[in-house]
Amino acid sequence: MSIAPSLDEYAKRYENIRLDRHDSGVLEVTLHTGDDSLVWTAQAHDELAYCFTDIACDPANRAVLLTGAGAAFCAEIDFGSFRLGTAADWSHIMFEGRRLLTNLMNIEVPVVAAINGPALIHPEIPVLSDIVVAADTTVFKDGPHFPSGIVPGDGAHVVWTHVLGPTRGRYFLLTGQEIDARQALAHGVVNEVLPAAQVLPRARELAAEIAAKPALARRFSRVVLTHEIKRLLHEQLGLGLAHEALAALDR
Repeated sequence: MSIAPSLDEYAKRYENIRLDRHDSGVLEVTLHTGDDSLVWTAQAHDELAYCFTDIACDPANRAVLLTGAGAAFCAEIDFGSFRLGTAADWSHIMFEGRRLLTNLMNIEVPVVAAINGPALIHPEIPVLSDIVVAADTTVFKDGPHFPSGIVPGDGAHVVWTHVLGPTRGRYFLLTGQEIDARQALAHGVVNEVLPAAQVLPRARELAAEIAAKPALARRFSRVVLTHEIKRLLHEQLGLGLAHEALAALDR
């Protein structure tokens, strides 16, 4: 008897994540708030950590397609939904923050991102995908951290200095720089830039091609291609979250 999770079970658990699996075996993961663009909240933060575990443990998922609803991937945050005043509050955030990116990277099939518009809140999540297709309306910015006086320690410090390189990455995080889709393509952050209406069909095409490959080729390719970023996250994520918490508690 298999104890692997069933999509019919875990698809119903999440308020901010819609899960649909195509006949090809591609699991389409759509982030949303009320079927419109995702507003980042404490609940969305925690849901993603658990949902990525469910996805990773379901062998029926042959590839994953990550996208957003509406005109933006995630451009708003509800700061009031987070409790940030005590060490106990930050202990919870640190626990879930480690799990969010770690569990995403523990998905052992390739992940394709279809970025449907501005990614201003936690844009490190979609750019961790193996293939990134972005709408020409996409803008990247690490909005909720240093521009708001918060240490970018919950993975942004690892991902952006890895994807952009250390010099561009530090500038991006410390200045609140906005990088549009064409700049992101030139800097190697995304792989393709298309009109918004073409992004999801193209991402579906790429994901279906991946899903058609032999099972172990898919899984082990993901393992070897993500090993370095997983090593960096393992070494630096806890450090970053701890310093983010200390600086926030000092305010």
